[in-house]
Amino acid sequence: MEIKELQELIDSEEKEGKITGKRYWNQLVDMIIQEQTQEYSVLDVKEALPKLISSANYRERKNVTSCTELGVDIRVGDICYIDFGEAYIYEIGFQHFGLILTLFHNKAFVVPMSGNHSAYMQAYSKDNPKGKRHLMRLGKIKGMNKESVLFLNDAKWINTARIIDVKSHLDRNSSLFNDIKEKVKDCLD
Repeated sequence: MEIKELQELIDSEEKEGKITGKRYWNQLVDMIIQEQTQEYSVLDVKEALPKLISSANYRERKNVTSCTELGVDIRVGDICYIDFGEAYIYEIGFQHFGLILTLFHNKAFVVPMSGNHSAYMQAYSKDNPKGKRHLMRLGKIKGMNKESVLFLNDAKWINTARIIDVKSHLDRNSSLFNDIKEKVKDCLD
């Protein structure tokens, strides 16, 4: 459905009351279901499952104020499994690991990370001075299965309800943790 068409439907009605009571409701639902069916029908399993999992996580967690309500206790320095949800191109999305840099009012500022070997090899480091500066190699962190790479330019605030589980931890007083914070700050300049 074209956004312009949707806006025209909505503009022709009052914006009060339940959406199911609006004349366009059935048409809107049919169009969305048709578009989603077409979208999913061309995806392979590897692409479809993260989308379906994110959709289920959103429905289950959208009204949760923090991960503590779900029995997940977090602290700065934790490496967590997170559902980042739908993503636009050049954004990290769906289920990935992330490092918590700070916590504030039921939100966490996290740096997404991956065990993708190709991204790891492309990251800037002393060994790879021509590497991509928005990627930072972490190496193999205790508790993780693979060498990890941080996506510094994808750092963002999230509701902690997006956090599924804590997998590992970096000491917030370590030189590595402080180096990560400095590299994230450099991305903001």
